[in-house]
Amino acid sequence: MPLTLRSNRRARSQSRTRTPRVSRHRKAALLASAVSVCLLAAGAPAKPLGVGDRLYPYLGNPGYDVTSYDLSLTYPGTNDKPLQAVTTIDAWTTADLERINLDFAHGTVRSVEVDGQPASFTSAGEDLVVTPDHPLSEGSWTRITVKHTSDPAAVKEQDGGWVRTTDGLAMANQADAAHLVFPCNDHPSDKAMFTFHVTAPTGYTVVANGLPAGVHRAGRTTTWTYRTRHPMATELAQVSIGRSAVLHREGPHGLPLRDVVPSADAKALEPWLAKTPAQIAWLESKVGPYPFETYGVLMAQASTGFELETQTLSLFEKDLFTASSLPRWYKESIMVHELSHQWFGDSVSPRTWSDVWLNEGHATWYEALYAEETAHRSLTNRMKSAYAASDSWRAAGGPPGLPKPPSPGQKIGIFRPNIYDGAALVLYALRQEIGRPAFERLEREWARAHRDSTATSADFVQLASTVSGRDLSGFFKAWLYGEKTPPMPGHPDWKVSDPDKSAKPDRKASGPAKAPKAHGKAAGQARATQANRKPSVPVKPVKPVKPRTGR
Repeated sequence: MPLTLRSNRRARSQSRTRTPRVSRHRKAALLASAVSVCLLAAGAPAKPLGVGDRLYPYLGNPGYDVTSYDLSLTYPGTNDKPLQAVTTIDAWTTADLERINLDFAHGTVRSVEVDGQPASFTSAGEDLVVTPDHPLSEGSWTRITVKHTSDPAAVKEQDGGWVRTTDGLAMANQADAAHLVFPCNDHPSDKAMFTFHVTAPTGYTVVANGLPAGVHRAGRTTTWTYRTRHPMATELAQVSIGRSAVLHREGPHGLPLRDVVPSADAKALEPWLAKTPAQIAWLESKVGPYPFETYGVLMAQASTGFELETQTLSLFEKDLFTASSLPRWYKESIMVHELSHQWFGDSVSPRTWSDVWLNEGHATWYEALYAEETAHRSLTNRMKSAYAASDSWRAAGGPPGLPKPPSPGQKIGIFRPNIYDGAALVLYALRQEIGRPAFERLEREWARAHRDSTATSADFVQLASTVSGRDLSGFFKAWLYGEKTPPMPGHPDWKVSDPDKSAKPDRKASGPAKAPKAHGKAAGQARATQANRKPSVPVKPVKPVKPRTGR
């Protein structure tokens, strides 16, 4: 439920009564000056803003901190028509604001209210710029209500946002596509609580992040409500609408699990879904308690070319599990990759997108470690292959801690091998440098210290130095930001391939090294090519490259 807001009108009124007495001429001059300033501000053209992210300059907006989203969606029964929607945002202002910028595109705005009063609005780039009937003062609560449409058909496949499945819709908002679905402050630095109310024709099943909070049937429609119990970045929002079966089971310590699959495939997919409890227990033994109120797998009937760690409900292509060309151990390791993100990326979110190596490097690390411990796929061999390719990856995509910006029209182009196996290689080097016991303490402490929050690369460096009892700033400077890959501790024989001669790692039967991010059919073709390559092993399907921000 949206928060009850505090009004600042009384405070503003009181401040006016305390204004010192001045002459009539002075009052007139002050009034004229104030009017001219207001007219100037009101007449200035609206422009898109951002929070200063190095990779996505116009992502997010300054001046406020969102505390909660309440999102109501009405699905018309077909995924090629707009959904009617109402998004209510409760926020705390961090500056005096005459305008409020929200990230929003690919929808029609019907009306906007601020604190219950109609507000004017316009668009600028991919921002919705709202002008309330009165300026908002710093340190005040405000509620913004936007009535709009949310149009799956208006979004290009590679853009993300809504994903059209054969029987409905799902979401894939990484890294900056949530604003293609609903108005928001679309940057992971501003996490908030979420409530979803989704109305669909009876016969459809709706599942969203968090736990169910009610189902109401009225006539031919049903409204499903879900609420999160932990703050969430907008890029991790998930709503599934389809002819789905929801399968329930219990995880470690009584954790409620729910999986969402096409009804016709529930029996065939059950053996894969049944693996989740043990996978959660395995990760808890490595990094501590599972951080959220529930978990599950959403298997969508869609060709996306990626899997995605949406919070408490990870998105997978159903075909990943039905394809016979991919080995079982590999599919299980990909399940663990997305599950690992619940700790690394979802609970502990990146403060900026330059910190994305903390997400993908850790998920790749536990993917590879799981394959080693459960399927005897050598982690060391995989890291040796990654080391050989590391200079090539750094040249193409930048060092792991300083990824190159995406190319125009390829906003999720930051999802390159340098932040997958290249970043996992940094963690391997760290374990070599400080020893396994200290490394394992660091991992658990990292997940605990920054739970439900955001963190930076500098935070990780500081904690690693504290846990190890030594200054590791020089070590991380070389491994995270160097153009060339440093020598690997403990492996003086490891060699880096010449980037000019080979852009591919020397993969033996050790494990997958990430391929560049692809989208849709291109990703599926890359996956099939890798799976049929001998003696190499398949490369994990990677998240698409979207012109908005990323997958």
